[in-house]
Amino acid sequence: MDAINDLVTSLGGQLWSWIVLPVLVVLGLYFTFRSGVVQFRMIPEMFRTLTNRTPTDNEGRPQSVSAFQAFTISAASRVGVGNIAGVGTAIAIGGPGAVFWMWTMAFIGGASSFIESTLGQAFKVRDKDGFRGGPAYYMQHGLKARWMGILFAVVLILCFPLSFNSLQANTISATISGSFGGEVGWIPWVVGGVLAVLTALVIFGGVRRIASVSQAVVPLMALLYLIVGLVIVGMHIERLPEVFASIYTQAWGTQEVVGGTIGAIIMVGAQRGMFSNEAGLGSAPNAGATAAVTHPVKQGLVQTLGVYFDTFLVCSITAFIVLVSTPDLANAERGIVLTQNALVSSLGSWSNILLSIIIFLLAFSSILGNYYYGESNIEFINAKRGVLTTFRVVVVAVVFLGSIASADLIWSTADGIMGVMAIINLVAIALLSGIAFKLLKDYSEQRRAGLDPVFTRARLPEATGIQCWEDELSVTGPIPVVASRRSTRS
Repeated sequence: MDAINDLVTSLGGQLWSWIVLPVLVVLGLYFTFRSGVVQFRMIPEMFRTLTNRTPTDNEGRPQSVSAFQAFTISAASRVGVGNIAGVGTAIAIGGPGAVFWMWTMAFIGGASSFIESTLGQAFKVRDKDGFRGGPAYYMQHGLKARWMGILFAVVLILCFPLSFNSLQANTISATISGSFGGEVGWIPWVVGGVLAVLTALVIFGGVRRIASVSQAVVPLMALLYLIVGLVIVGMHIERLPEVFASIYTQAWGTQEVVGGTIGAIIMVGAQRGMFSNEAGLGSAPNAGATAAVTHPVKQGLVQTLGVYFDTFLVCSITAFIVLVSTPDLANAERGIVLTQNALVSSLGSWSNILLSIIIFLLAFSSILGNYYYGESNIEFINAKRGVLTTFRVVVVAVVFLGSIASADLIWSTADGIMGVMAIINLVAIALLSGIAFKLLKDYSEQRRAGLDPVFTRARLPEATGIQCWEDELSVTGPIPVVASRRSTRS
């Protein structure tokens, strides 16, 4: 089994090193320059659109989930145990310099996230809960390649709701077991049962219930972790200038820990960052497409903010917890153990329980976000009610089994599968990026005119395959068009 795991790890690493990351960087830079550095210059717009009013239907009800709820669904999936274990691994291998490259890839990836999520909105379709969409949908309707959409959907289902959900459940179980000394054999079974029940209660309620739970859990999770991080940094405030200096100076390979070369530092920082924030990988557009907004660009901006939330906030909290608490990284243990040791050294052994609570919130919210990605793609392949019900039962079973299983091989396999998924999506958004740039131009022109942008497909007649966006009334609901487009300037 160890030999198989090593082989899968090696193949997955080569896929990311030689194909996925170079393509992500090249396309990210291209999108950055073509969009006029949209991921930086439109940061104020990201916060403005995050709280936009949700368009309503003819009965005055929200057409679908809000921009903020869609943001929390994608954040729920993005922000998981990788923000703790992945960052710990990156620092243990590449030293503080790996954090710089995580930040750099988040900034570059922000442009890719904008493109894919804008396209997800543009080519979304209607369903009983409002809207759904994502890469499979813009592959079918934008590229006229349903085969490509089905391939992407199958790979995503194997990766997120099955493999990654098993791993999230396993991490919750292992962390709680560790809090009891790791010797109580019945704990994983109890944890698995509780997790399975909680997961079933949420996912059988559909996307609106998932959105409601995510809307409550994600901010709580982020706030709790931020407070912990600030307390620990405050306890070691004298080390903060040294930590910042090490992040920037060691990014260039001058004092790396284990990596040995600048290439290794860049690779581990960039790879772990991309695993965490998922920019350009094709996952977040599945959540972004559910939102009811008046222009596709709005959710593209909101989902870009999600990349920053994941990396610049949550991943950075982990990095600072580790770096201010662990001056000597030589022979540091990788993964979640490094973060756990940093917490215990600063706060005492009781912090193991605190970490268990944080891990539970991180991992359970990820289970919900990952599940929804699968639901959207299951419905793309086959929209029959019985198929979706079967899928939900399978996900609940996977959560239970993941709590009691060994996870090493699944981690390695899932990383490789996600690399394949990323390549398929990157090809699609490269081919469709021209539409996203035209949508951005349309949005910017309306904003310069003092309007709250509203898109209809008549504004972009060359884009065939758009399923929604028929007219302004269908976007804004019964609200008068004049009111929906009035200036937002003060």
